[in-house]
Amino acid sequence: MKAGYSVMTGAEVALTAKSVLGVKAHANSGLDLLAFAIHALASGSSAPGFEPVLVELCYSTWATNSPATNSTTVTPVQEYGRVMAAGFTAARTWTAEPTTLTVIDEFMVHPQTGWQVWRPFGVTPDCALAEGFALRCNSDNALSIRAMMKVERA
Repeated sequence: MKAGYSVMTGAEVALTAKSVLGVKAHANSGLDLLAFAIHALASGSSAPGFEPVLVELCYSTWATNSPATNSTTVTPVQEYGRVMAAGFTAARTWTAEPTTLTVIDEFMVHPQTGWQVWRPFGVTPDCALAEGFALRCNSDNALSIRAMMKVERA
């Protein structure tokens, strides 16, 4: 039986080079990453000089700075399946980066077009018990990011 959840930043995350949204599985389950979305925000983004934002999907062992450590906790919202406790933690906007991030995909999002949705073709990435995923973004400009992840407990 599947139970699906979404987590969102819930607020704009001012961007430098940082992890903007992450999920960590409970010690008794893993997570299957179904999709994520990124929206780059900039005031006056039609002005010249705005470069694309580098978006990296990272696998994390969460050896340091797990969700709620040097980050702001966000509450997962259950979208389908039997109603149960989420069984994982999520957070946004790390002030100290997790040290065990492995990039598994990357792409660019331009603040003038703004929105990008990532959905894997075929096989979705999953994580081991008590591990998870993080979205890390980097930009040379004063931008903000809103992001969302959709996961299933595995």
